[in-house]
Amino acid sequence: MSIQIENASYIYEQGTAMAVTALSGISAQIREGEFIGLIGHTGSGKSTLVQLLDGLIRPTSGRILFDGKDINAPDYVKKELRAQVGLVFQYPEHQLFEADVLTDVMFGPKNLGLSDEDARLRAQKALEMVGIGPESFEVSPFDLSGGQKRRAAIAGVLAMEPKYLILDEPTAGLDPEGRDEILEMIAAMRKRTNMAILLVSHSMEDVARHVDRIMVMAGGRLLFDAPPAEVFSHIEELEKVSLAAPQVTYIMRDLHRAGIPVRTDIFRAEDAAAEIARVFSQRDAV
Repeated sequence: MSIQIENASYIYEQGTAMAVTALSGISAQIREGEFIGLIGHTGSGKSTLVQLLDGLIRPTSGRILFDGKDINAPDYVKKELRAQVGLVFQYPEHQLFEADVLTDVMFGPKNLGLSDEDARLRAQKALEMVGIGPESFEVSPFDLSGGQKRRAAIAGVLAMEPKYLILDEPTAGLDPEGRDEILEMIAAMRKRTNMAILLVSHSMEDVARHVDRIMVMAGGRLLFDAPPAEVFSHIEELEKVSLAAPQVTYIMRDLHRAGIPVRTDIFRAEDAAAEIARVFSQRDAV
């Protein structure tokens, strides 16, 4: 099972003087269990691509396939897609609406046709997964903190038990501590469930620590689709599209230019510390 993007393009206001090409010939595949970062500056086409993947809009040309089936075919049942592909919009807490947290999270499973009891069990499991305990189940979602609201909204999608989870800028508007908490929660959730996750962001720092693969968007096109180390080896190309490698990658590059023989394909702080320690231990041994 996978999501395949086949030469997909999308034009807003097609056929009018206001026409804008948001995507041009995108081809990629998202497989079960993968953790992918979708990176790009504002206006790069990230959000348009996300809407194509969940069937909210149709490509102007090209196809989106789920498990080999065209999701925009006349006989395709979109409800089946959305039971398998969960989408968490930016600022998802704006979609909270029920009187209490548990009831809000139950909404998705009940919409799939589950009984109240089964929906309740799924909601409790999802809330536990995002770190919200029983003491908050009967609290109004509007009385939660900003970070907890974000967690509750994510739980509402998790309760539908999708095989693929798309998170569109899940840390937007949060302070650094809240951002780190959400990212760590997502990483832990992925290890626990092995669901495929597509994490949309404009920040390389946010995704570098967690993802296995990075898709870089620029001007509606897919600039890179590769493991983080390979993507971050193209610092100059990233800078041309207003992106940057993680700070630690720049530090390692500067150290190498200064004559210290460290690797320059490092993008995590803990790996950089280990590499620097290795180089200096070798020097001390000489």
